[in-house]
Amino acid sequence: MASFKLLLVVLAMSLAPLSMGSRKLTSLVRPQSNLLTYHNGPVLQGDIPISILWYGRFTPTQKSIISDFLLSLTSTTPKAANPSVYQWWSTIDQLYVSKTKKNGPVKTQILLANQVSDDKYSLGKSLTQAQISTLASTARPKKGGIALVFTADDVSVEGFCLSRCGLHGSDRKTGTAYIWVGNSATQCPGQCAWPFHQPIYGPQSSPLVAPNGDVGVDGMVINLASMMAGTVTNPFGDGYFQGPKEAPLEAATACPGVYGKGAYPGYAGDLLLDPNTGASYNANGAHGRKYVVPALFDPSTSACSTLV
Repeated sequence: MASFKLLLVVLAMSLAPLSMGSRKLTSLVRPQSNLLTYHNGPVLQGDIPISILWYGRFTPTQKSIISDFLLSLTSTTPKAANPSVYQWWSTIDQLYVSKTKKNGPVKTQILLANQVSDDKYSLGKSLTQAQISTLASTARPKKGGIALVFTADDVSVEGFCLSRCGLHGSDRKTGTAYIWVGNSATQCPGQCAWPFHQPIYGPQSSPLVAPNGDVGVDGMVINLASMMAGTVTNPFGDGYFQGPKEAPLEAATACPGVYGKGAYPGYAGDLLLDPNTGASYNANGAHGRKYVVPALFDPSTSACSTLV
């Protein structure tokens, strides 16, 4: 239980040259007093190609929920009504990435490059952190891009549920980054799919209805969004972060458990309600989808910025 008192802890991998951030969900913790600042390292900007590896069995619907979220980040997809996922992503550019550009305004663009499926569990159903890095390389990320590794609900990953819900790492030699997020539906939804599942620890409240009807995958989207924010703004461990480099808080992880105004421990905030499904959401996405995305820490105000 003590390992979940600090909601979000970034752990350094022992495998150089990787840098890694991770995300945990159990309770709501307010940002710490030391400010989230820029440490003069590179950020990801301009065109950011995204490569995906689906590890294990995902249904077509599950893949489409996540793929539509990623499409919602792109400038080429027809814009959804605000509040939108694209509006949220643009906030990252405004608060962080644009502040480091030296060659004039270059809008951050997410580009979907390629997808690979490994539904035969080539490395088994119990993975180490090192194997996550190996799987990321099979997604063939391009320089300046991000490889996304998604593991199915029957795959255990070192530290999953015990200390993290997702992580991001990078390799300076290749100039690439990667993100891993697991489906917690059958392993720890109370830790990694809150607020769509009853929390294991902390104040108890009724879970919210997941906007896409899949507690595990809707929880994956929250963790993916958090890791995307951290990867773009702190890809190699010397970008934007708060606290010690060995255990930093990043753009989204500095606002754990905050999804709307009025959030407090056990309460995600004042979210929007879909009158047709009863689902809660705070961002519209591609193809009519709705999502919940995390608040972002605003370095200029030292406050958590929400869409609603």
